[in-house]
Formats: sequence, structure tokens, C-alpha cells
Amino acid sequence: MTSYRRNFIAGGSFFFTVNLADRRLQLLTENIDALRTAFRETQRRHPFAIDAIVVLPDHLHTVWTLPEGDEDFSTRWRLIKTSFSRKLPLGEPISSSRIAKDERGIWQRRYWEHTIRDEIDFSRHIDYVHINPVKHGHVKRVSDWPYSSFHRMVKNGVYPEDWAGDASGLDGEFGERR
Repeated sequence: MTSYRRNFIAGGSFFFTVNLADRRLQLLTENIDALRTAFRETQRRHPFAIDAIVVLPDHLHTVWTLPEGDEDFSTRWRLIKTSFSRKLPLGEPISSSRIAKDERGIWQRRYWEHTIRDEIDFSRHIDYVHINPVKHGHVKRVSDWPYSSFHRMVKNGVYPEDWAGDASGLDGEFGERR
């Protein structure tokens, strides 16, 4: 079995990519209220800051900062995935290994995690989160995608409304399929 190593840093900031098991589905945007509720419920029980987030039909990207002294992002993801899954009707295809573990077939088991190293790394990942709907061809302009913290950041003066980013400057490992 593969051994996954996570970089747990108390109070750290992290970039995540989380995918549906079946990337052909659009469960995340079709059930956006259930996903938002799952995040809110988890944040109430285990606080964390969502510095940036974008939800696409089949995956999401987000940057979180955990509270001082807290390094447990794994529990938060487990709770978010479980809460969201419970809000959806049964019926998705489930592999025999998932059946044996009493799991649903909604989410990929793993997720991509990157520890943010510094302010430049933080800014690059925030920009990547927001440019993602354009990168995947869902919209022509970042401001046209409704499921993004970009709108909050425009309101707070971080981005201008017409920001489109420079996708060519965002090369690197962001947990995307090649």
C-alpha cells in the first residue's frame, strides 16, 4: 500500500484540491447549498479560515489557514466530505472495496495538499484558485463564475472586478490532472 505523507503544521496555510470519484459528474455545483452547509457545519465545530475557494462541477480548490496550535486539516476534510455525502440521495456506483468499508462512491479518497511556504506562494495559489474556472473553459472571465471567493475579494478591494489573471504565470503543481 502506498504511504502518503502529509505536512502537518499547526496554524499553517494549505492549498487543497479535492475531486469527485466520478469526474464526469457535476455534483458540486448542482448541490452547492449542501456543500456550503457541509463547510459551515465543519467550521462551527473545527474553526478554520477559508482564504480562497472555487467550486467547479467535479472538483474544488481552496486555501485554508488553520488556527494557531491546530494542524488537523484531515478531520475537517473527512467531516466536509461526510456531511456533503449524507445530503445526497443514494444510488451512485460503489466499488467492492468501498462497500467493504461502508463508504459512498462520491469523493476520491485522497486529496492534494500543499503547504504554503511564504507570501509569494500564498498569492500564487490564491490567484490559481480564482483563475481555475477560466482555465477549465467554464467561463471567459473570472468574474462570471458564481462559485468562487473572487467576488468576496473584489468587494474587499483585493482584486479589481475585471481581473483575469495570467494563467501562463501559474505553472507548477496544483493537484490537477495533466
